[in-house]
Parts: sequence; structure tokens; C-alpha cells
Amino acid sequence: MPKIISSLRSAIILMLFVISSSISNAHAQNIRQYQLESGPNGSQLVMRNVMRPEPAANEVLVQIHAVSLNRRDLAVLDRNPPNGLIPTSDGAGEVVAIGSNVTEFSVGDRVAGTFFANWPGGRRTAQALASGRGGGVDGMLSEMIVSHETGLVLIPEYLSYEEAATLPCAALTAWRALFTEGNVKKGQHVLLEGTGGVSIFGLQLAAAAGAKPIITSSSDEKLVKARELGAVGTVNYRTNTEWQKTVLELTEGAGIDHVLDVVGRETLYRAIETLAFDGHIAVIGQLSGRADVLPLGQIPRGASVTNIAVGSRDDFKAMNEFLTEHELRPVIDRVFSFEEAPAAYEYMNTSAHLGKIVITL
Repeated sequence: MPKIISSLRSAIILMLFVISSSISNAHAQNIRQYQLESGPNGSQLVMRNVMRPEPAANEVLVQIHAVSLNRRDLAVLDRNPPNGLIPTSDGAGEVVAIGSNVTEFSVGDRVAGTFFANWPGGRRTAQALASGRGGGVDGMLSEMIVSHETGLVLIPEYLSYEEAATLPCAALTAWRALFTEGNVKKGQHVLLEGTGGVSIFGLQLAAAAGAKPIITSSSDEKLVKARELGAVGTVNYRTNTEWQKTVLELTEGAGIDHVLDVVGRETLYRAIETLAFDGHIAVIGQLSGRADVLPLGQIPRGASVTNIAVGSRDDFKAMNEFLTEHELRPVIDRVFSFEEAPAAYEYMNTSAHLGKIVITL
């Protein structure tokens, strides 16, 4: 009898072990991610448990360690995109598996996703612009994502995952505006509007290139920080409603060579008043709405206007080389946990931040 009882006990223990292992393996195959779900007042973030994705032949599986937010992420919520869309365009993490045909990456590589999942380089195409992560296609607010290898870049070794996660949208937009389209030169004046992600990156990039950044803000405290980051001139547009005149004075009448216009209707016409001959305005944002009419008669001779759409993978690689050369570090205002992602969105909506808002996983 004792032998029978002992055998039964062993069998039960073995059965429990098998069941426990099966449950553990099942949990190991699940990941958490945020998806957008339509509601009466726009879309909202909902956390889901889903099956872990597996990479196809030309795809890479990335464990995401950090994600950063952009104003665009708030706009996507208001657009009521299809239910189930994974939000956010910006993220960085570690390669944990690769498909059989992948040649550019290995397990363990530190990578960031490109803003456009399908714009390797060259001219923009409708197909490329439709592949914006977190809008046109699934984004990065997930514990793991799969991406075609051409939708990823290696991140600079000196940057943390949190820092690298800030690069794909805001940093690359500023880079494209100043370098790819603007061809900024040492000694030129650059005007940045506000202290959000694009403007702060524009300030840092311009200063590193030897240009002379001038920045506006409604907060004197933020303007002090901007000077620490390299601004040669600052203007509080709330206390100085004719701020464009002060900006022009700061250039000693020469005018601004490059404007990064992130506000739109309320600032574009004033920004044009600051522009130098042969200057360049990069139209980036529309926080106050889109300016539908350009006052061509007020634009100085030789000046140009470019409608910026972030940048390509080739732009991202070029920017990373510049960042590494100058060891520029992104300005991170605040870090939230993965579970606090909705609170991060709420904080973004206050516009209280200077620089970037990051979510860690």
C-alpha cells in the first residue's frame, strides 16, 4: 500500500509540474500592448494581452524598452483611427529574434524604429507617407513589435534606450528641416518656436553646427533653460506680443536664415517678418491650425518654404552620425512607467513639458 500511495503522489506531482509548465509557457507567449479603442469623445488607450509576434523572413522582433510621445499622438486620438491600432511612432529596444533573410541586424542589437516604416530613402512617395507608425500602421507602445529590417536603425552607443526613443519623430524632423532641406551653416540665425520636442532638438542641433539659435516661449523659466542649451537669444512671446520685432533686433537687422515653424497660423506670418533674404521656413506643425494662405508679397527675395514630413531612414542614419560626433543628449522632461501611459498622454496635453516625455517598459 505505501508503494501505491508513493506512486500516486509522484504521478500527481508530475502532473502538476506539467500543468504549471504549460501555464508558464502560455504566459511567456503573451505580451502587453496598448491599443486604441473608439469612444464618444475620441479614441482612448486600452491595455491588452496579445500573443507574442513572430518575425517573418525579412523581419526583426524587438523588445521595446522605451517609447516617447509627440503632439501627433494626441492628434491621432482625436481622429478616431481603427480600433486595435497600436499608438505612438517613437520607440527603442533590443533585437531578440530575426527572420531567416535578415542581414542588417543580430540578436542583441540596440535599435530604434523609423517614423515611417517604409521610407528607406530618396524622394517621398504616397506609400512611404502612408506608413507612419502609430497612425497609418501599428506603432511602438507594446512590449514587443516586429518590423521589416529597413524600418529600423542602430542607435548611438552612448545613448540610453530612453534617450534613443526620443529621436524618430521630433529629432529627425528638426534634422530634416535644418540639414536635409535647409543646409544650415555656421553663423546663420535659426528661429525656434516654443520649447517642445522639435524646437529643443532644433536648438541643440543648430548650436552644435555653429549656428545662432533664437527661441521663443511663454515661460521665462524655460527660456533660462534654453540659454543653457545654447540659445543666443530668447523672447517671451506672451509678454512681448510683437516678438518678431525683437527677434529681428537680435539678428542686428540681418534676419533669420532658418525658421522651424511648429505653431502654424498664429506664428507663420510673424515669422515671415523675421526672415532674411534667401532664408528658409520649414513648416512643421499646426498647433494653432494650418495657415492656408502664404503672403507671397511679404516673403523676402530668394526665400523658400518647405512642408516637412519627418524624414527617411537615410536621414536618421545621417543624424545619428552627427549626434555621435557631438555627443548630444536629448532633453527628457519626465519619465512614466508603461502602466502610466494614459497619464503621460494627459501630461503631454498640458504643454507643461520642456523637451520630451518618455514611457519606459
